[in-house]
Amino acid sequence: MVILFSPSEGKNSENSSDKMELLFGIEGRQEILKTYNETIARYDIEELKKLFGRKKESDFQEYLVDIFNAPTAKAVARYDGVAYEYLKYETLSHAEQSYIDKNTLIFSNLFGAVRADDLIPNYKIKQGESLSNIAPDKFYKSAYTKELDNYLENEEILDLRAGYYDKFYKITKSYTTMKFLKGGKTVSHWAKAYRGNVLRALAKNNITSIEAVLKLKIEDLEITEIKTTKNKQEIIYNIID
Repeated sequence: MVILFSPSEGKNSENSSDKMELLFGIEGRQEILKTYNETIARYDIEELKKLFGRKKESDFQEYLVDIFNAPTAKAVARYDGVAYEYLKYETLSHAEQSYIDKNTLIFSNLFGAVRADDLIPNYKIKQGESLSNIAPDKFYKSAYTKELDNYLENEEILDLRAGYYDKFYKITKSYTTMKFLKGGKTVSHWAKAYRGNVLRALAKNNITSIEAVLKLKIEDLEITEIKTTKNKQEIIYNIID
């Protein structure tokens, strides 16, 4: 089973390695990564503010690096937004971390689909922002759909991505996703926290199939309904107060 996950706006600046390593390699990403580097090298303040989604020059100094030669960290450790705060990766056992490393794909706005243990530099690109004439979602959908189809061909898929990342890769085979309700209404911001909780529970229980997902007891969540539409199975959880 492979879990698809979202990145986060927030990044951890700590590094643990010197070499960038990416699922499917770097060659197919050269165009977008070189464009990102060139944008940084031009040092057009207004252009950088737009790219990074920051108002002050002092807010993005840490991202002004050559990403081909910058130090790196595991993708799952690089991100520190809400979902990752609730995942608490650093508190998991070695076996639990290994589960996430090997079974989770994170969809980056700059690097596309990366495995959780891929090594990536610190970077910043505002969601939905283009690099010159390159729209990351369209670039990666065109460049890596076939590779992802092959990678996931014999795997069950649990899609925990935010809806925006469907633009990077549209699943054509059967897959499962989740929705979180409170008081009968879908939660939005806090869905990130529950996705983090779910990924943590999967790792702690070494869940390897959708059948096991359906049987898994997750703190503060109860399954109220399971819907199937075309190739998507949706598990609907009620958040327990």
